[in-house]
Amino acid sequence: MRPNLKGQVALVTGAGRGIGRSVAIRIADLGAHVVLAARSKEQLEKVSEEIRAKNRLSSVFSTDVGDEKQVERLFNFIKKELGRLDILVNNAGIGRFGSLVDFPVESFDELYRVNLRGVFLCCQQAMRIMMRAKKGYIINISSVVGFKGYPNQSAYTATKHGVMGLTKSLAVEAQEYNIRVSVIMPGGVETDLAMIARPDLDPKILMSPEDIADAVEYLLSISDRAAVDEIYIRRKSSKPF
Repeated sequence: MRPNLKGQVALVTGAGRGIGRSVAIRIADLGAHVVLAARSKEQLEKVSEEIRAKNRLSSVFSTDVGDEKQVERLFNFIKKELGRLDILVNNAGIGRFGSLVDFPVESFDELYRVNLRGVFLCCQQAMRIMMRAKKGYIINISSVVGFKGYPNQSAYTATKHGVMGLTKSLAVEAQEYNIRVSVIMPGGVETDLAMIARPDLDPKILMSPEDIADAVEYLLSISDRAAVDEIYIRRKSSKPF
C-alpha cells in the first residue's frame, strides 16, 4: 500500500535535478508539502512547476547546504511558514574525482563541506524540530562508495563513508524520540555526477533516478513497528556483493 503523506512536510536537498528531483516529485505525489532546496533557484522553480501542475504543494528555497547560516535560514523558513517537518531527505552532493596523489586539497575540502558537513547541518536542524514532535524520518542518500572503494574516487568515497558513520550513530540517538534514520546507497544512476565519475559506462545500463525514488517510497511505507537501517541498490549489470 502506498503511504499517504497528506498534511506532512518534507524537505529534499539537491532537489533541482537527478535523484533529488525524482524523490521530491514522488513525495509530493504521495501528498506531502515538499520544500525544495538546492543552490540553483532556476532548477528548483522548474521542479516546483512540475509538482504544482499536478495540484500538489511545494516551496522553493535556494540553499547551499554547506553554509551553516543558509541552512539555519532554510529551517527557520520551514518552522515559521509550515510549522513542522516530518521527513528530511539529504540528497545534495557534489563529485570531484582523480588520483589521491594529485588531488587538490581545495577540492577535498569542498567535497567534505557539501557531502558531509551539509548532511550534518541538515540533520542537526531537523532533529531539533523532530525531537519536539517525537516523530520524523531522516533519509540520507549515500552511495555504493559508502562501503566499496573505486580508483580515482578516494576523496569522494571518504565523504560517503562519513555519511554512513553519521547515519549509524544518529539512528541510535534518534530512536528514543521515535525518529527513524535510514541510508540509501545507490550504485550507478543515470545522473550528471555518475557520468563524470564513470564516463566509461553506457548510460543505458545505469539505474533511473526513479529507482531511488521507489526506495524512498518503500521506507516511508513501512509500519511504525519496523525500521530499515540501510538499502543498497545496484545496477543489474554490476557484480553482486
